[in-house]
Amino acid sequence: MNFSTLVAMNSFYILLPAPFSKRLFIAFLLGLLFLCVVPFSSWAQDKKKDAYAEISTPLGTLLLTLYDETPQHKASFIALASAGYWDSLSFNRVIPNFVAQAGCPDTPQGFNDPEYLLDPEIKKGIGHVRGALGAGRDGNPAKRSARCQFYIVQAEDGLHRLDGDYTVFGHVLKGMEVVDQMVAVERDAQDEPLKPITLNVRILYLSEAELQTYLEKGE
Repeated sequence: MNFSTLVAMNSFYILLPAPFSKRLFIAFLLGLLFLCVVPFSSWAQDKKKDAYAEISTPLGTLLLTLYDETPQHKASFIALASAGYWDSLSFNRVIPNFVAQAGCPDTPQGFNDPEYLLDPEIKKGIGHVRGALGAGRDGNPAKRSARCQFYIVQAEDGLHRLDGDYTVFGHVLKGMEVVDQMVAVERDAQDEPLKPITLNVRILYLSEAELQTYLEKGE
């Protein structure tokens, strides 16, 4: 029973067959209440779940939270993950004491086509701390993000010189040691790993209890 059905029921007239005892009437109402409350409770419980990004690589797995304060970037990342877009790509730029960057290469497709761009969602108080998840972009003055590219801050002290210039839309909850391994691999002159660090991204919908269980797993 969906929510619209519940609302509509407020205007229904319930016709009861005669004779209909008071006890049966009460039982009928209790049954009706049960049918209404149980689906609503399940719906409310589902609403308490939030989306998290699980990124699997040959070096290990990361779990990241995605910020509600940056709804466009969150929705875009989830949509691309659900479509399997990230799974054909890799971490193609890894720099010690800087970032591990993944997604589409630095091409016109990623940076010049409006279809691939997002308006900035730069928020005060959300900065480039260690483990921050940011959106890549070129030097465009509007600071629009390339929706097909992201990076994770590996620097121990963060990269606060980037605050106010790039959108941060999440952070690592588990697996920063994997990012540390990424930036330590052999790489070429363009900072691309000699051995590809492929990625597979899943979106997990977890309650607070489920999140806690996930974070404690393997400890």
